[in-house]
Amino acid sequence: MRRFTLEDLARYDGKDGQPAYIAYGGRVYDVSESFLWQGGRHQVLHDAGTDLTAALDQAPHGEDLLERFPIVGLLIGSEEGP
Repeated sequence: MRRFTLEDLARYDGKDGQPAYIAYGGRVYDVSESFLWQGGRHQVLHDAGTDLTAALDQAPHGEDLLERFPIVGLLIGSEEGP
């Protein structure tokens, strides 16, 4: 499975034709197909290309929401990751 640093992840911000990836709990998810992530932003609060572990822990929905998105890699060097 592909490994991403935070710098690598930042390239996948959903802008200029790039896919929209987010990280949570050391896993990297492709949220590109979600209409909620159009333009690389979600709810005007969260940006694609970032580790959203802390933010999702504060969200009204749980991590089970991420099950609908494909895992495309692992975030290395994160507190939660490998």
